[in-house]
Amino acid sequence: MIEKGKSTGISAHSIENKADIIVRKSRVEDAEKLNELARLCFDPPEIAFTKKNFENMITRFPEGQICVEYKGKIIGSCSSLIVNIDEYPKHHTLHEISDQGYISNHNENGKDLYGIDVIVHPDYRGLKIGKQLYEARKQVCKELHLQSIIFGGRIPNFCSYASSMSAKQYVENVMEGKIYDPVLTFQLRNGFTFKYILPNYIPEDRESLCNATFMEWRNTEQGE
Repeated sequence: MIEKGKSTGISAHSIENKADIIVRKSRVEDAEKLNELARLCFDPPEIAFTKKNFENMITRFPEGQICVEYKGKIIGSCSSLIVNIDEYPKHHTLHEISDQGYISNHNENGKDLYGIDVIVHPDYRGLKIGKQLYEARKQVCKELHLQSIIFGGRIPNFCSYASSMSAKQYVENVMEGKIYDPVLTFQLRNGFTFKYILPNYIPEDRESLCNATFMEWRNTEQGE
């Protein structure tokens, strides 16, 4: 999952001091603001994790919940849990893998860091906030000696091509550089590999027509 929404034009040149951008662990007291940001970013807003979801995620697995702050305002965040992906169906859903956003299935002895959302305020695009969140998540993976980062990624531009190709064909075209997708293209550029399509991953995701891409980044420092 990743942000959407119309930008109002803030750019990297609008930020006077990039030292004001802080990447940190999310705190329980951030939960309401994280929910507000998620509702701003997702369409429909109802697919966003709730305040209670964020509180539970931060409490159960604080290392895996990260946010980006600018002058005291939260402008981005990402959430994750640890699983053994082999214990789940290949074609799982976001609700299944996240326990409806409560991550009670978080397994501290697991081997895979599963990302369940990345959100960036639409007014703060162009500042590489998403990249900072991805790098922070990679650092968590390395520090915890996990095997991989995995997630189901949205393909929001697929709805414009669905009449002429399947989801898999769409992904192949994006991978070949023939089609641009704001989420998948970004993920590929950040070292993630497409594995297969997850149908019905988020039933409410109208842009992706409920499809997601199962993506993986291998922690080469950990080995096999």
